[in-house]
Amino acid sequence: MNLPNLLTLLRIFFVPLLVAALLANDLGGSSLNFLFTSLNVSREVFALCVFLAAAVTDMLDGYLARRWSQITTVGTLLDPIADKLLVSAALVSLVKMDRVSAWLVILIISREFAVSGLRQIAAASGYTIKASDLGKTKMTAQVLAIALVIAGIRWPELAQFGSWAMWLVVGFTLVSAADYFWKFWHTVDAEVKLRRRKELIQLERQNKKAARADRRSARAAARAGQTVTNRVR
Repeated sequence: MNLPNLLTLLRIFFVPLLVAALLANDLGGSSLNFLFTSLNVSREVFALCVFLAAAVTDMLDGYLARRWSQITTVGTLLDPIADKLLVSAALVSLVKMDRVSAWLVILIISREFAVSGLRQIAAASGYTIKASDLGKTKMTAQVLAIALVIAGIRWPELAQFGSWAMWLVVGFTLVSAADYFWKFWHTVDAEVKLRRRKELIQLERQNKKAARADRRSARAAARAGQTVTNRVR
């Protein structure tokens, strides 16, 4: 277990802490409220700090994995899962707090499921869809928007900026989803068709070889039968 993977796991562990901080009153968390009071910090500020710390681990684990050449299969699988868990947990919690419209969150999370499905189909076909610049920009916009919405709970003057940022996220969500679908249909689909065409050509060649072998066997059998006939005579 290397450091980049540990940072990815840490981001996953931040998720329940973030939800508990945002929904402390709904969860009846008197111990959590006592903790916030002891730290002399509001739960919104605590949640904001947790979310930003998790976002920093997202940038840091990828950078370290590339810098130290420690890109692993586990890290490649866990990193997008950790991102989706963090963003989805934050958005659903904000919906519960009536800070974000539910339909916006449904749209954003649906995009994540759709893109993940396309990547799995592509992987099953032996092709990898890499994260695009639009996808990375979308993640950055999501972090900024969620941070502004959480900050707007503590500082109401930032609430309007959070609303505008969420609309920006919706725009990036739609555009990046269209980009992934375009890559899938125009690249992966073409790759699959080409592979199937090669398989059909190879199968046809094998059938022709088998047919030639059968004809040679038939001619050999015929010659052998003619030889036996001549000897009998």
